[in-house]
Amino acid sequence: MIINFIEKLGDWNPQLLRELKGRLKVFPAVIAVVTSLLVQLVVFLYQLRELPGENYSMYAQYCKVGLTFEQARIKLDRELSIQYQQLQEQFRRYSSSTEFDQVKLEQVKSQITEVKYKQHHIHQTLSNRFCPLDQIDMQMWWRDHWQYIFLSLSVIFIFTLLVAGTYLLINNLATEERHGTLNFIRLTPQSETSILTGKMLGVPILIYLVILTAAPLHFLAGSAANIATSYILSFWAVLAACCIFFYSAALLFGLCCRWFSGFQPWLGSGTVLLFLLLTLGLASEDTNIVDTGLFRIFSPLDITNYLFPQSFNIYNGGPFKKLQFFNLPIGKSIVGIVSLHLLNYGLWTYWIWQALKRCFRNPNSTILSKKQSYFWMACLQLVNFGVYFGVYQNINGFTLYDVRRYLTWLYPLNLLVFLGLIAILSPHRQTVQDWARYRHQNVTSSNSSSRKNSLLEDLIWGEKSPAVLAIAINIVIATTPLLVGILLWYHPAEVNLVDKMKALLAVALFISLIMIYATLTQLMLLMKTPKRAFWAIGTVTAAMFLPPILLGILGIHAHNNPILWLLTSYSWVGISKAGTTTIFMAFLGQLSILALLTFQLTRQAKLAGESATQALLAGR
Repeated sequence: MIINFIEKLGDWNPQLLRELKGRLKVFPAVIAVVTSLLVQLVVFLYQLRELPGENYSMYAQYCKVGLTFEQARIKLDRELSIQYQQLQEQFRRYSSSTEFDQVKLEQVKSQITEVKYKQHHIHQTLSNRFCPLDQIDMQMWWRDHWQYIFLSLSVIFIFTLLVAGTYLLINNLATEERHGTLNFIRLTPQSETSILTGKMLGVPILIYLVILTAAPLHFLAGSAANIATSYILSFWAVLAACCIFFYSAALLFGLCCRWFSGFQPWLGSGTVLLFLLLTLGLASEDTNIVDTGLFRIFSPLDITNYLFPQSFNIYNGGPFKKLQFFNLPIGKSIVGIVSLHLLNYGLWTYWIWQALKRCFRNPNSTILSKKQSYFWMACLQLVNFGVYFGVYQNINGFTLYDVRRYLTWLYPLNLLVFLGLIAILSPHRQTVQDWARYRHQNVTSSNSSSRKNSLLEDLIWGEKSPAVLAIAINIVIATTPLLVGILLWYHPAEVNLVDKMKALLAVALFISLIMIYATLTQLMLLMKTPKRAFWAIGTVTAAMFLPPILLGILGIHAHNNPILWLLTSYSWVGISKAGTTTIFMAFLGQLSILALLTFQLTRQAKLAGESATQALLAGR
């Protein structure tokens, strides 16, 4: 039976069978099972150390009579306090009386001393009193501590699967690349999906074995803690979708970032660990998810807090309880929030697999084609805009402050996104030379109209053509929702067309700035030096950060001289302080820089094509 199962498994996915044969041996499997059992035992014993016994305090959480004793102590203490005050009053009256009676005064003193002793004795007796064993609520204690065991195992599952799993996958690809077996796998008749799925299921098999061994205790602990089975299954479903997403991203990182060599697995898994630790800290705070970063939606820790509010002592569902998507309150129900996570993971896993299919067979190809980048950008902006304005914005009001806040929040995410797109889509010198040479050879046989249309199609869809126009289309896709919001939903408290114009110019500044970076990157990639990629990265980084750093060093602030800040990557800080004319002049300045760079890029691409054609003719 086992042999038949192995044969069927090999027929279904030969790569999975190969990975299992290399890893699922007796000794490593036993070590994985024993490790899992030891971790479960440590978690259980750690919680068992607080088991109530004979020395359990009367006022501890699970003592049934603690509240009664506390109420009796407060009542007796109040009565003694009243008696003490009365005796003090008698003592003062006898002391000030003309008919001084030493005997009565001594009697009052002794009574006061006796009352003080009783108070001290009561406090001492009740504070040292232990709860009777039959009065300890052991049922509640076990329920709460099974819950602690369940939550501890949940966090262990998340960190183990994501950190260890991504390390193993990236390390496996790096090892296969060093040994040359990855190219051999590429030549096999298996599909990319079959090979990469086999690696995702087979490489972390020992991690899966550790988790599967602990899964029964996890489920039993949740049931003993009166956690609904639907919540437990929802957690497992979200965790499985999260693993697929992170493992797919790990495979893509392993295929596309080969220059990190042996440091690559540590970098990938370390980034995942840092991400989880960051979101773990944010999950313990009841803050708005948009204010602290929409990337939290990729972390399974917030959904764990939503499903099990005792995880981080954040109740009422935490930040996801307030989450809306275009004013739809999806955070109000467990079905909505779980569906959001599953759809979110599914959407971005789909795009990662599109990139994996392109990069696996041809490591030198771009991660996404220009056409795919347009749809990818549309999906990203739909999620960003929907969540942001679902949380912050009532559709009946839209102000300049909302625009500045959105741009401020947009920069950390979308600026990185556009820089990544520029790096992905921008071709290098040899690719542009091949494209320009092809166009230079065929331009003489084409009329003017068809030549213009063909050039436009190449710039929009062609993978070898410069990516400046493709980046511009992506920027239009990214800013269209914001522009529509400004034009249709902009209702300031007082009708102020100046503020609306400022909002439009703020978006225009962002567009022109990204276009300058894209054109500058493409120009650097056309250089003849072999280190042109580093030149491109260094030039764009300097253009982004050097001007604001210099302005900060010189003490030039946005409220004093906003026009200089409008020309930097932090242009939004000067928008509210600058006038409309000043913002427009800054926009014209950026357009002038963009025009000069575009002219130089066109000239360089033409020269590259002519030189390549001449070299080809000379070789013949």
